[in-house]
Amino acid sequence: MRYQDDTRIVMTLDGGGTNFVFSAMQAEKEIITPFALPAQASTLSETLYNIETGFRRVKSSIHGEPVAISFSFPGPADYELGIIGDLVNLTVFRGGVPLGPYLEEIFKIPVFINNDGDLFAYGEAISGFLPEVNNWLAEAGNPKRFQNLLGVTFGTGFGGGIVLRGELFLGDNSAAGEINRMSNKLYRNMSVEESVSIRGVKRVFSNYSNIPFDQTPSPKEIYEIAIGKRPGDLKAANKAFEELAIVAGNAIADALTLVDGLVVIGGGLAGAWPVFLDRLVEELNQPFATFSGQNIDRLEIKFFNLEDAAQRERFLKGSTRKIDVPGSSRKITYDPEHRSGIGITRLGTSRAIALGAYNFALSRLDSLS
Repeated sequence: MRYQDDTRIVMTLDGGGTNFVFSAMQAEKEIITPFALPAQASTLSETLYNIETGFRRVKSSIHGEPVAISFSFPGPADYELGIIGDLVNLTVFRGGVPLGPYLEEIFKIPVFINNDGDLFAYGEAISGFLPEVNNWLAEAGNPKRFQNLLGVTFGTGFGGGIVLRGELFLGDNSAAGEINRMSNKLYRNMSVEESVSIRGVKRVFSNYSNIPFDQTPSPKEIYEIAIGKRPGDLKAANKAFEELAIVAGNAIADALTLVDGLVVIGGGLAGAWPVFLDRLVEELNQPFATFSGQNIDRLEIKFFNLEDAAQRERFLKGSTRKIDVPGSSRKITYDPEHRSGIGITRLGTSRAIALGAYNFALSRLDSLS
């Protein structure tokens, strides 16, 4: 369901490991300029104070009363109950913190919390990457349409979310789409997040350039080295994003065996896609070997980089043809080429999360009324 004409206001938050980005939405549009407060604090009380202060500032900036608070926050958590567990990147959260009930006591409105990867995927499925790809197909005269989306975020950590036929898939333990828990292809006893994250990119650059980790450039600077915009160790920069591409591609391929849909990438590292996306797609299409010496396709679907004009054209063309129904004069349109595509956020990560949070809150409120 879309809420483009709904007048209700929802206060939102993109709760990352580095910054808390606050906003408010009405009719699927941000009605204030988003602003950030620091996520890191020395105590839980300070962190809660920052969150409360942010929402009070949002409320003072809007015209009208909000009907709900809806936002993303890292897990593990029991999102249904609004309880945050022991966080890796926000270590002041320990032992179960009832963040949702805490905010409900203060603001006297319902509070909905989800994983950032979930809400990012939901926002991109509502009015971002998913509908844009379907619009491309329609304009190309291709009857194929996509209904499923895997959203992944590359940033402080590696997040994921799954939308199946318009519904956000949450799981029984608020743990669906936790792609960061997959095994790392290059370091099998470690999680994929050790390579697909800001710290992963910096670690590889540090190792190849022999620069101490605490003196390593930021991922943005490493990207600029890789594209020749900034002086530095070109080999180390390329290796840093190559490892991200290989490990992320392998994890996404595993996830796609169950999801079978489009893939959209967001997060702070998404802007470096020109130096990693082709290699990531190569990993998605990498064949498996068999003991008989043959190769088999890694996936039943061929993947295309939809940021590349030539690959996008091939993806949109497909192999559509008419086939006869035996014993009748009827014909059916058929495209035997199983394929999908991957691209970069169309909304921007924070906006996609805010849109997902807004629509999630209103759909829940409507279901309860």
